[in-house]
Amino acid sequence: MALLLFFAAPLQSGEPLDIGSRRELFVDDFLIEKLSGRAELRLHHPTPRELAIVHDAPWEGTSSGYHTVFQDGDLYRMYYRGLQLDVSKGRISTGRHEPFYCYAESQDGVHWNKPNLGLVEFEGSKKNNIILRGVGTHNFAPFKDENPNCAPEARYKALGGIMSEGGLFAFQSADGIHWSLMHDKPVITNGAFDSQNLAYWDSTLGKYRAHWRIFTGGETTKKVWKPTGDRAIRTGVSDDFLHWGQATDLTYVDSPPVELYTNQIKPYYRAPHIHIGLPTRYIERGWSDSMRALPDRELRELRASAHVRYGTALTECMLMASRDGVQFKRWNEAFMRPGIGRPGTWLYGQHYVACHVVETASSLPGAPPELSLYSTESNWHGKGGLLRRYTLRLDGFVSMHAPYEGGEFLSRPLIFSGDRLTLNFSTSAAGSVRVEIQELDGTPVPGYALADCPEQFGDAYQHTVTWKNGGDVGQLAGRPLRLRFQLNDADLYSLQFVK
Repeated sequence: MALLLFFAAPLQSGEPLDIGSRRELFVDDFLIEKLSGRAELRLHHPTPRELAIVHDAPWEGTSSGYHTVFQDGDLYRMYYRGLQLDVSKGRISTGRHEPFYCYAESQDGVHWNKPNLGLVEFEGSKKNNIILRGVGTHNFAPFKDENPNCAPEARYKALGGIMSEGGLFAFQSADGIHWSLMHDKPVITNGAFDSQNLAYWDSTLGKYRAHWRIFTGGETTKKVWKPTGDRAIRTGVSDDFLHWGQATDLTYVDSPPVELYTNQIKPYYRAPHIHIGLPTRYIERGWSDSMRALPDRELRELRASAHVRYGTALTECMLMASRDGVQFKRWNEAFMRPGIGRPGTWLYGQHYVACHVVETASSLPGAPPELSLYSTESNWHGKGGLLRRYTLRLDGFVSMHAPYEGGEFLSRPLIFSGDRLTLNFSTSAAGSVRVEIQELDGTPVPGYALADCPEQFGDAYQHTVTWKNGGDVGQLAGRPLRLRFQLNDADLYSLQFVK
C-alpha cells in the first residue's frame, strides 16, 4: 500500500525529533519526511503455530475468552474467562455455571499447563485452575505493575466488571494468584464494559492508563442498559489506580469508522513509548463458503444462534499504534485474517487476541527470539474453544519496504544519542540497505555519504551500520541531522542508536 503521511507528531518549525537511544518502529510515520521510488510502509502478518490451550474442562465451557498473557521473570502467566454459552431454539444463553476466571502457566510460552490451585469450588470440588468467581469475572484483565513505588501487596493489579455490576472494579494481588478488591465500589463507571477492559502502568507518562469499551451513541449509568451506536474505545489515567480523571475517546487518523470489540492496547516492551493495540474488528457479512462447509448439524446450530444474536457477524484482528495512548494510527487492512481451511474460523469469535505479545525462543536452532501472540478460534461454537499461538519477528508489525527496483526514505530532522546505528532488517541475497547521514540542508556529512556506505545485507534484528571508516557515529550525537535510507528488495522494521 502507498504511504499516507498520517501521524506525524506536531513540531514547531525547525524543531528536530529527539529520539535519544530509543528503539523506533515503523508502525506510524513519526520518522518519515519523504518517500521516493517504490518505498512504502508494509503491514506484516503473524504465522499460525500450534494450539497453546484447549479449553476442555467443564468449568471452562464453550466460551473461554478475554485472555491475558504476560511474562513474569522465567514464568509466562495466562488468565482467561471460563463461560458456558448454550444454543437452544435459536437463542444463545448462559448455561450450566456462572463465569469464572482461570489461570495457566508456562516455562517457555509454548507448552502450557493448568495447575490445580484448590482455590474455588466447582460442582463440589476445588480441583481446578479457577482463581476468581463473582464480581469482575466477565472480563478480569491482570497485569504486573511496573510502578517503582507499587506496594508489595498490589504488585499485580487488574480491572474487571460489567455494567450490571456498576462498572469496573480494581483488584490487587501479591502473587498473581490470590486476588482481592482494592475498593468495594467500581472505580470506572462511564462506559459499556462488555469486553476486555485493560490497564497498565505507563512509564512514559508516569501514571496508570486504562482502555475500556464504550458505544458511540452514549451509555446510561443504569444497570439495565441498552447500547446504541458503534463499539468503540475510551481511555483515562490515574495516579493511584482508584481515582480516574477525565476520560477521552480514542481517535484515529486516516481510518474509516469500524466497530471494535476489544482493544488489547499496551506499551510495546521493546519500545515502551509506543502503544500497540491489537483490537478485534466486528463486521456483518453474508455466509461464507467456510461456514457452508460445516457439518449439517453444526451448521444448523450456527445458523440459528448466529442469526438471532450476531446476524452473520465475523471478527478478525487489526493493528494500531499510538505515541500518547489517545490518537492512533490504525491499519485498515486486517493484521490477522480469519484464516483458511479450518472449521471455527470464519465465524464470530475468531481472533480475539490475548493481551499482549510476549518474547519466546525461536523453534529454529540458532535463530533470535520472536514474538508470540495467542488468538481464539472455535469460540462458543462446539464443546470448547481453542487458543492458538502465532509468531512474528521482533518488531515485525510493519516494515519500511522496497522491492528490487528500489526506493528511499528520508527522515525528519532528529537528534540521537549513542555511538552506533543498529537496524532490525531483512534483505534478499541480492538486496541491500544503505544509509546516509545528512546535514539539515541535505548535504551529506563527510564520511557518512551514501557512497561511503557499503551495501548492508542479511537478516538480523540488531545489525550495526558501517561506512568506509567504520560504524562509529558518536561524534554526531546531539546534532540535528537527517537519515537517508536506500533500500532494494529489503525490509526495515526498526532502528536504534546504541552505545
